[in-house]
Amino acid sequence: MSAPSDQPTPRSQSTSGAVDPAGMRVIWLLLIAAFVAILNETTMGIAIPHLNEDLGLPPELGQWLTSAFMLTMAVVIPVTGFLLQRFTTRQMFLAAMTLFSTGTLLALVAPAFPVLLAGRIVQASGTAVLMPLLMTTIMNVVPARSRGRMMGRVGLVISLAPATGPTMAGLILDTLSWRWIFGIVLPIALVALAIGARWLTNLGENTHSRIDLLSVPLAALGFGGLVLGITQFGSEGSATSSAALGGVSLTIGLVTLGLFVWRQMVLIRTDNALLDLRVFKSRNYALAVGIMTMVALAMFGSLTLLPLFLQDVVGVAAVQAGLVVLPGSIAMGLLGPVIGRIYDAVGPRPILIPGTLAILVALITYSRLGVETPIWAFMGVQMVLAVGLACSFTPIFSASLGSLPRRLYSHGSAALNTLQQVGGATGVAVLVSVYSVSVHQGEATGVDISVAGVEGAHNAYLLAAGFALVAAVAAWFVRRPADDLEEDADTAEQIRVDAETAGAPAGIE
Repeated sequence: MSAPSDQPTPRSQSTSGAVDPAGMRVIWLLLIAAFVAILNETTMGIAIPHLNEDLGLPPELGQWLTSAFMLTMAVVIPVTGFLLQRFTTRQMFLAAMTLFSTGTLLALVAPAFPVLLAGRIVQASGTAVLMPLLMTTIMNVVPARSRGRMMGRVGLVISLAPATGPTMAGLILDTLSWRWIFGIVLPIALVALAIGARWLTNLGENTHSRIDLLSVPLAALGFGGLVLGITQFGSEGSATSSAALGGVSLTIGLVTLGLFVWRQMVLIRTDNALLDLRVFKSRNYALAVGIMTMVALAMFGSLTLLPLFLQDVVGVAAVQAGLVVLPGSIAMGLLGPVIGRIYDAVGPRPILIPGTLAILVALITYSRLGVETPIWAFMGVQMVLAVGLACSFTPIFSASLGSLPRRLYSHGSAALNTLQQVGGATGVAVLVSVYSVSVHQGEATGVDISVAGVEGAHNAYLLAAGFALVAAVAAWFVRRPADDLEEDADTAEQIRVDAETAGAPAGIE
């Protein structure tokens, strides 16, 4: 059997909502690849202390192994809107997995910090392509009435991979060298690459528009500067140097981002935008993406702050702190496909509204817990938060992208994933900064950490709850995309026509 060509194949959808086998093979391969990439992304947090010790790095330098990864993601993701239209599914997948595998190999054999950092940057370049590629592919090949179920599987990946990554890294670091974190991921990535090269087919159609060379550096400086500036305010380096770098980066990022937006508005007139901002003309899309930004802020901020609080203030071991988060993350992943089926049946609001309210309740409850609170109570609140997140992700993904015309799917996915990164980085930086300021002030004035730490965590969670409140209010205004309703009508009409053609009663009004 010959290898698949790089020519796109037509999309095939049935009125029953089923996806053709070729499309499902592509989706499953992309799901596996995205899981491996996100798993790798979340292993570094627990590994950095070991890397600092082995390589003789100061903490602020070792932290760049995560900061550089996040920064690269923020730079590359906005460009994927153009790339996914210009190149085929197969070309983009092979490029992404080749970059990811090459970066993993570099990190595995790295003799020193610069090579390890370069490997992480190359890894991130591939990872940044996979989630937009997965979402765009689902939108192109899955009928509207089944997208919730498929997006639920995306939610499963987003939930289970971050839960599994730190646990896997912890088990490896207890018995083996940190290099095995990359040594275990590399074979899986190479197998996925080989399967993709052998079996992956192309779905949808491609354009031949030219890339605007000015937009690329503007996007890199704009989104990269924004994320770098935000992350510096939550870094572990010198407070003065971090604040100075953060301020300069934010200023450069915001100014350049303004120029990037202006440039895209000019290029839209000739349909040559690197990131087509017409996606935000859809009220439903803009609302859903705004909610996603708030939800990402709450999710990543709380998942980062909770282990710090539990270890520094409550006094539990790192393993116990991880176990508090793990059950909720697993539950969130397992609920993804179930929530997806409910979305397909009832639309976004019946699950998005209670989901955002559950997030709000969990964050407010966290702002009331303290040193004397039993661990099972933290675990219970985290479970409520996880259920709320599970009820939010799938309707947001489905309702936002489903509100766009087909030609804007890739740009919508790029913008959604970019703002998710920005929201997550903001959540981590803001919540950790609020907590750290209280702790440092307590140390300077002689206040015990059990008091200063609790106050800092309470303030941080109340701030996160404020953002969650915005998401909960906005959730009431999200509507079911028009193409869902149109497809339901088209399906009913097709059933009626088929029944009449066969000489049987239509059975449907």
